[in-house]
Amino acid sequence: MNPAPDPKKKRIFAWCLYDWANSAFTTLVVTFVYAPWFSQAMAPDPATGTALWARGVTGSALVIALLAPLLGAAADRLGRRRSYLIQSTLLCITATALLAFIPPSLPHAALLALGLFIVANVAFELGIVFYNALLPEVAPPARLGTISGHGWGLGYLGGLCCLSLAGLLLIGEAPLLRLPMAEGFPSRASNLLVAIWFLLFSLPLFFLAPAERPARDSRTGAALLAGPRQTLADLRRCPEVARFLLAHLLYNDGLVTIIAFGGIYAAGVFGMAFSEVLVFGIVLNVAAGLGAFLLGKADDRLGGKAIILASLVGLGGASLLAVLTHDRTLFWLAACVIGFFTGPNQSASRSLMARLTPKSQRAEFFGLFTLSGKLTSFLGPLLLGWATAHWHSQRAGMATVLLFFAAGGLLMLRVREKRGQSGPGEEKPLRPEGFPV
Repeated sequence: MNPAPDPKKKRIFAWCLYDWANSAFTTLVVTFVYAPWFSQAMAPDPATGTALWARGVTGSALVIALLAPLLGAAADRLGRRRSYLIQSTLLCITATALLAFIPPSLPHAALLALGLFIVANVAFELGIVFYNALLPEVAPPARLGTISGHGWGLGYLGGLCCLSLAGLLLIGEAPLLRLPMAEGFPSRASNLLVAIWFLLFSLPLFFLAPAERPARDSRTGAALLAGPRQTLADLRRCPEVARFLLAHLLYNDGLVTIIAFGGIYAAGVFGMAFSEVLVFGIVLNVAAGLGAFLLGKADDRLGGKAIILASLVGLGGASLLAVLTHDRTLFWLAACVIGFFTGPNQSASRSLMARLTPKSQRAEFFGLFTLSGKLTSFLGPLLLGWATAHWHSQRAGMATVLLFFAAGGLLMLRVREKRGQSGPGEEKPLRPEGFPV
């Protein structure tokens, strides 16, 4: 008789599978399918469509920055991390599915679609807050880096698999499903595919996530009102968390800028056609997934700080090569290195935050983690745009990301990982027994 599956392993797998599930949203809706279609079809001209989409992304980022710390703290005080995760995920899925039913001919179609996208994007990012907060409850302390890396790696792979499925079924040159072509229905129908994918692969975590924690406050309103004041007080008692969040704010700006403008840079400086830029994006995602998988165990052995610093050195060196080289082969090499270190940088940032965060305030502090990724995310693109215009050079613009990597790395040197692991009033975690290795 075969032994029953280890429930701890099942829970870890369900947690990692959520990354596979949610990446369909960012890959198809935010990046490769719906966003380009919206900018072309839902406005009088592509420039207007792009401007509208940019406002939607900016508006949702502002709402996320406001709500993430508030709802994170409320989830901790009310003991509702799991239920908040489920609710935000289902809201994202519902709004995404509804996007499929907004044709360009509908009155005020662009505003309706943009409103649904904002709801979906805000719900998506809030779900990530509660999902990340579950990492230390799902994974043993000695394997936080490995499990986080597996999640990131599966996320990159899941996004590419869902994109490939959309190409095969809906939007390829000869799709298997012969859908009506009127008003871009195949592109809109990709949102239904994302919603089904997201729901299907999220279900295991919905059922296997750790049970809700005892509530410290039974009143939702009181929990929300107490959140900001208490969070600031908690942050003052956790100086290593504060240092890390400031470092993350800076180096993440550089990373966001590279991701947002890498394709534009490849097309403008190296003359890549749209099809080549698409391959470029896929290669970067594959490299990032491999990096997250391969360096997860190193994170557990060396610590998240070491992996973040190493990734910043790799990202900075590869970015410098991409700025200086005129050779396409060397540019591709630089791009692959950037992709390879992007995954570990994001994965190790999550695992380090999990190690530094007090047990009773994980959603609260992961809300701040999300805030640090959104608060100044406009600075990188703003500085890149200014430098590009001032020197009339895309190379000069792209060089500005080096400043963010350098500043973030210098601040990371001041983070004392081991000192911050215990949190205020908590014992440092010991290596657990009985967890799968």
